[in-house]
Amino acid sequence: MSRNGKKVIVHDNNVDRALQKFKKKIAEDGLLLELQNRQFYTKPTVAKKIAKAQAVKRWQRYLKSQELPPKLF
Repeated sequence: MSRNGKKVIVHDNNVDRALQKFKKKIAEDGLLLELQNRQFYTKPTVAKKIAKAQAVKRWQRYLKSQELPPKLF
């Protein structure tokens, strides 16, 4: 068995089910996302800018979750 290889066993010639399991394994490992990110080179400054934007978005989401509910009277 290879270190990074993903395997799915097909039971009863059910290829569709095996394909679903394979896609789930790939998605859980983040391989597809990594492939998309590595498809094109991103400059370090662009990567920093994207990371900062994601951090701001996370912070805004956190602040929104900490707000008190509006008074309904």
